[in-house]
Amino acid sequence: MPDVRDPAIAGTFYPAEPEQLRKQVDDLVAGNPDPAARPAAPKGLIVPHAGYMYSGPVAATAYARLAPARDRIRRVVLLGPSHHVPFRGLAASSADAFRTPLGRIPLDTEGVRAALRQSGVQTLDAAHGREHSLEAQLPFLQRMLADFSLLPLVVGAAEPGQVGRVLEALWGGPETLIVISSDLSHFLDYATAGTLDATTARAIEALDGAGITHEHACGYQPVRGLLRIAARRRSRLQTLDLRSSGDAGAPLDRVVGYGAFALEESGA
Repeated sequence: MPDVRDPAIAGTFYPAEPEQLRKQVDDLVAGNPDPAARPAAPKGLIVPHAGYMYSGPVAATAYARLAPARDRIRRVVLLGPSHHVPFRGLAASSADAFRTPLGRIPLDTEGVRAALRQSGVQTLDAAHGREHSLEAQLPFLQRMLADFSLLPLVVGAAEPGQVGRVLEALWGGPETLIVISSDLSHFLDYATAGTLDATTARAIEALDGAGITHEHACGYQPVRGLLRIAARRRSRLQTLDLRSSGDAGAPLDRVVGYGAFALEESGA
């Protein structure tokens, strides 16, 4: 991979033109409560990764919560499932930066080295090349945060304990935000999807990783890893939004579910 990982989904999942993209993200976030009325920024988020016309409003409910920490958060640890390349463990990138139409985001190279010291983590640029689960989050992060570095990891076939250990090693303090990218149910009818996604949301709030499988979320492996660490740290997860592509005008016989969740550390 070259020094910079260029966008793969600009012009499809989100606009390729910078001003149009900036306006779309800002408008989505602006549809949420005023920053002064929001609670303290969360330590972590679970957010969807579909085209912005479908999942953007749901993702924005989570990203709006970052407003109070715009200048405090300096590093984002971002995990999402692999949609194109099968592999075991977690994949880091050898790039120095990821680019979107809004500019370059430097990678946290020291954090990448720390991740690579964990069992099951490897450098695998092919896993990042076309992966949209991570890229879909970047414009939101660029608009909601000031200067930050990125630690992107694509998750393949990995056990919750393996993902959890990596997250534990990278958890950091108030300067670090953990983001898990995952859609929920896939290609069910609207009513069935709503019932299943509500069950998934209850499992997430209960920190019940065993209750979440590939049928519940495409990113079930990183989600389960986060829940494992959240339980150990006595943190809690709150459901912020729960919708599907059917709510955005897609056909109701075959929808994709989207949820937004915020993780608050114990004592927050």
